[in-house]
Amino acid sequence: MPRIVHDGGGGDDADARVLATDVTVADSFLARARGLMFRRSFPDGSALVFPFDGAAPRTLHMVCVPFDIDAVWLRGGRVERVARLSAWTGLGRAAADVVIELPAGAADGVRAGDTVRVEDG
Repeated sequence: MPRIVHDGGGGDDADARVLATDVTVADSFLARARGLMFRRSFPDGSALVFPFDGAAPRTLHMVCVPFDIDAVWLRGGRVERVARLSAWTGLGRAAADVVIELPAGAADGVRAGDTVRVEDG
C-alpha cells in the first residue's frame, strides 16, 4: 500500500516523516471529480492523491466536504503550495502534477520547496 512521505529538507532519511499510510489514488475521471465529496470523515493517517499527466493549474473546492483538510500541490515532487481548506467553502489553486489531500493538521510543517513523495509500501 502506498504511503506519503515528507522530506524536511535535511536531505537524509532522518528528516523524513510519514504523513499518511492509508492512501487512496484517484486515478480515474470519476474518482477525481468526486474527491472527498459526500464522505462523513477523513481519518488521521489517510490521504487522497490526484496524479496528473503534467503540471498545470489545479483547483480544489470543498463543496459537499464537511471537514477541513490540508492540500499539498506538487510539481516534480517539490511542494508548490500548502493550504488549509475550510469545510464547504474552501478553495485553493496552484500549478501541480500531483495534488494530495490530507486531514487537517497532517501537513503542519510542510513548506513550499520541500519534497513530498508517494512511496509504494
